Amino acid sequence: MIRTFQTHCIRKQEELTERLWTFTALSGDKAGESFPVHTPSAWETYPGFGLYRGEGRYETNFSAGGNVRIECKGVSHTAKVYVDGKLIAEHYNAYTPFSAVVQGLSRGEHTLAIVADNRFSDISALHVPNDYMSYGGVTRPVAVEEVADVYLERVHVTPSFDGTHWHTSVDATIVNLAEERPVTLRISIAEKECVLSPQMLPEGESVLHAEFALEDVQIWSPETPKLYTVKAVLNVGGKEVDDLFERFGFREIKIEVKQILLNGEPLRIRGLCRHEDHPHFGCALPYEAMMHDLLLLKDLGANSVRTAHYPNDERFLDLCDELGILVWEENHARGLSLEQMQNPNFEPQAEQVTREMVLSHYNHPSIYIWGILNECASDSEFGKECYEKQFALIRSLDKTRPCSFASCKFKTDLCFGLPDVVSYNIYPKWYHDTPVDAYLNDLYTWVQTKTEGKGKPFLVTEIGAGGIYGYRTPYASKWSEEYQQKALSEQLTGVLSHPDCSGVYIWQFSDIRISEEWWGGRPRTMNNKGVVDEYRRPKLCYETVKRIFREDKEKFGK
Repeated sequence: MIRTFQTHCIRKQEELTERLWTFTALSGDKAGESFPVHTPSAWETYPGFGLYRGEGRYETNFSAGGNVRIECKGVSHTAKVYVDGKLIAEHYNAYTPFSAVVQGLSRGEHTLAIVADNRFSDISALHVPNDYMSYGGVTRPVAVEEVADVYLERVHVTPSFDGTHWHTSVDATIVNLAEERPVTLRISIAEKECVLSPQMLPEGESVLHAEFALEDVQIWSPETPKLYTVKAVLNVGGKEVDDLFERFGFREIKIEVKQILLNGEPLRIRGLCRHEDHPHFGCALPYEAMMHDLLLLKDLGANSVRTAHYPNDERFLDLCDELGILVWEENHARGLSLEQMQNPNFEPQAEQVTREMVLSHYNHPSIYIWGILNECASDSEFGKECYEKQFALIRSLDKTRPCSFASCKFKTDLCFGLPDVVSYNIYPKWYHDTPVDAYLNDLYTWVQTKTEGKGKPFLVTEIGAGGIYGYRTPYASKWSEEYQQKALSEQLTGVLSHPDCSGVYIWQFSDIRISEEWWGGRPRTMNNKGVVDEYRRPKLCYETVKRIFREDKEKFGK
């Protein structure tokens, strides 16, 4: 499954999931070991490969011909893609999709090979030993498509409301593999159709634009997550040669004074941070496991999820669209020091991830905000330059959503003039014993009186405490379930009672594996701050979070 809905009728597409690939280890003492596996999968879940760092080759066969487009939704953390032994694509970063087209492939059976590499090195600025696991493998779906000489690369839909009617802008990116030619594009939304008269498209990428004014549409919101489909069909020489379907929702996000508004109403965020991590699947969670996580989030009374600390599998975002779960999605960077940010590969790699994230996930109505550079060097002038460039890039790609970043720099951050929303990760009652109210009030007063964040919405994007599942003690010692329950009760009560806080994200949804090279004193080589453990077993704090979140919803009515 690539998406949770059909994306093509005309274009021939074959998903290379639910089949066996041949995996071969290429590094170290595992080199040469070979056996069948399925994809998506992380090789750390294969017997004997739990700590494997190196290269691995995945190979399978497919049947196609003509112009063949290979789409990989995620390979960790670098990829080389070969068709019949010929290199057709290279890609960096596990968490964003990429594609390549092989022209004029002979009709018949062909070999597809993907070489993944999860090693750390100076060449990689974003995948570094960290407080989460950097897995290896073909960890998201792969598809093979047959495309015409002219095909649709993407369709972006931008809804806006003028107070009376909804207007919809549609931008279709078209790729022409051959000489200049006339192309007709037909776009339909909600039984309305727009036909763009023949356009002469040069070789390469072109963008065609259409406008719709629509009446009697239903808005998308967490309470009513109504989705619409845009259908784009390409016609060349009187023949329909390609199509692409995308989903979107009619909703608007705006910033007014100290509030984030969804369809004109203030947002109240009750959320959890979530990593793509599971002891059975690594980072390659199947659809059923994603859905189970979201059902638990909804049971907790949460209305939002933060994709810490990278773009998520698009199937997960599809489910958030369908279930009405608001999403803070962020690019890939966590806790990078000034020295790490000065790696010459940092800026181009971070900008590549940001560009691929926004272009790929633009249409998801559940995504209400873009985040960047979690807990990086925002207390330095060089860091500030990096934040400024990345915010400028996002705003050039998407003018409809606000931007933010999660800071941990207590009274030293230099960057609050850049985002639309000021966001902080705070851990009173865990890393220090300061009362929650006093700590938050002190921090918020500083933001309002000493920084360029004055007057902006304010979010707590991480708060929490560690608790090891099954560790119970009458002393409520740290790392016990009792202490975690007590700490979260005080933390959530303090944050949600703050009059100028737009909401909170708990760190985190589930316990996760961390890099062996980093581990940082974490018991079990895990980050144990989950409301549920890695197997999704609820801890004592689960019912406490559920009660507080539901009481908050009753109080605010949303």
